[in-house]
Amino acid sequence: MLQNIRDNSQGWIAKTIIGVIVVLLGLTGFDAILSTTRNSQNAAEVNGAKIGLMELNQAVEMQRRQLLQQLGKDFDASQLSEGLLRNAALNGLIERKLLLQGAESAGFAFSQGALDQLILHTPEFQVEGKFDATRFDRVIAQMGYSRSQFRQMLEQEMLIGQLRAGLAGSGFVTDREVEAFARLEQQTRDFATLTLSAEPTGVKLEDSAVQAYYDEHATRYMTPEQVVVEYVELRRDTFFNQVEVKDEDLQALYQREIANLAEQRQAAHILIDVNDNLSDEQAKAKVDELKARIDKGEDFATLAKEFSKDPGSAGKGGDLGYAGPGVYDPAFEQALYALKKGEVSSPIRSEFGWHLIKLVDVRAPEIPSFDSLKEKLVRDLKSDQVEQAFVEASRKLENAAFEASDLTQPAQELGLQVRVSSPFGREGGEGLTANRQVIQAAFSSEVLVQGSNSGAIELDPDTVVVLRVKEHRKPEQIPFEQVADSIRGQLLKQRAAEDVKSRGEALLSELRQGHTPVEQAQQGEGWQVVEAAARSQDGIDPAILQALFRMPKPAAADKPTFAGVALANGGYVLIRLTGVSDPEGGLSVEEKGMYRRFLASRSGQQDFAAYRRQLLSIADIERF
Repeated sequence: MLQNIRDNSQGWIAKTIIGVIVVLLGLTGFDAILSTTRNSQNAAEVNGAKIGLMELNQAVEMQRRQLLQQLGKDFDASQLSEGLLRNAALNGLIERKLLLQGAESAGFAFSQGALDQLILHTPEFQVEGKFDATRFDRVIAQMGYSRSQFRQMLEQEMLIGQLRAGLAGSGFVTDREVEAFARLEQQTRDFATLTLSAEPTGVKLEDSAVQAYYDEHATRYMTPEQVVVEYVELRRDTFFNQVEVKDEDLQALYQREIANLAEQRQAAHILIDVNDNLSDEQAKAKVDELKARIDKGEDFATLAKEFSKDPGSAGKGGDLGYAGPGVYDPAFEQALYALKKGEVSSPIRSEFGWHLIKLVDVRAPEIPSFDSLKEKLVRDLKSDQVEQAFVEASRKLENAAFEASDLTQPAQELGLQVRVSSPFGREGGEGLTANRQVIQAAFSSEVLVQGSNSGAIELDPDTVVVLRVKEHRKPEQIPFEQVADSIRGQLLKQRAAEDVKSRGEALLSELRQGHTPVEQAQQGEGWQVVEAAARSQDGIDPAILQALFRMPKPAAADKPTFAGVALANGGYVLIRLTGVSDPEGGLSVEEKGMYRRFLASRSGQQDFAAYRRQLLSIADIERF
């Protein structure tokens, strides 16, 4: 048979078929190679829009930091699954991309001017109530953004917020729904509880059971994996003392500094924007009308509050605060600097619409003394030389660490001190060892397993470190004797809770069937009676309230209904529901409005969730 196949395979028909197969495989394989190459830097594609690997990595790291902050420093970071983190982060980025596409297709927009105003009026970016550029840069740097990245992120957040508000704000409810919900919300219930306490002291537990639990769950009783690292730290500040500056250079720089100081002008404006509902001519006519009213004596601030379309300043009478040159749109700024204090400009056209501008106040620049600026001037003059020296030293440190078998030689070459950290695990420690880059380097295969020095790690723009593992403390089994008491206590509580739950459920069954009268069920404990309990009644365990308001109404006053609840402390509570009271009278206007807003908001949120699911269901999504 094999010989027959071999003979037939030499014919021209077989060779033709084989040739076609080879060509098809070659084309398919070549296309796969091209596809893989095209998407090597992308994590996914959503309706043609790509999500880059860098963007995904940033999202994963941010998600990891947030989880570690929520779980606390005692949480073992090694338990976080990298695959689950990446999957969750990618899902979030995909949903975000879909929402942005939805906002764009719905015509939502957020102008750059409005974005500027939002940043200027954000309290986190202000010092003594005024926007501070230095603080702004520091805050966004801590968040991991450059200025352009932050503006892009903020604009996207505002667009998604507009979309969410548009959908959520469209929710509505009928009067009947409001009344039905209010009737349930204001309902009260009369009930009594009988608490059966868990008593660990009454439980018998053999030593063999403790040992068996330890053996079965041995992996829970391990010391954490830890490392101790040696490291050398290179700081930019140390280079400042190595650079000299001349007095004449300081004086020249001081003169340039004060020459650049400009007066600050406090502006207010009324903006009428051009949009789908208002043409350029109509907006101009509206501004002309407002200018005429101001010229006749009407208050500028009052008209700004009523008519201005700038959400950041309208509520403050159009006030934009103090600013120097280079802040506003060129046409806006030219008109502002042509005004005298108290004057209002003619209508001015900018990319945002038509403005009326009022010069509220002029503040002359404060000229600082040379002595007050000297420290800053020295640092500014030294900064370029220091930067060059720091970069060169960082490169030298990394090269020396790569070539050396330990940190002694690199430290000697650069005059640095080899320091030793405290032990820390994969969740990190304090100070240096809390840095995620340090943790990743310390537990990397190259450093931990191969014993190499790490590369240069930039902790911040002013600090670089290189480290190596000095000691690796692998997880070890904790001796049974050290954990026996805690296991015994845990098992005693667990068995006591199981016993009391079993007794409680048996008693509950007897009460429901009427085999045990209520009075005989007390078992030495008394029924605690509560009348007219509301859904948010203070002093009652939420688990009891939740079970209480899920219980069916009693058929009659002398026929209560019963339920049982296992408590978090191990106890068991029997609940006897004796009566249900609905609210009397109608709702006030305030109450009806409060319930309507709550229900409409909930309905809107449900609508938004449904919209997100719809976007996901119809999207063309490819993960790489």
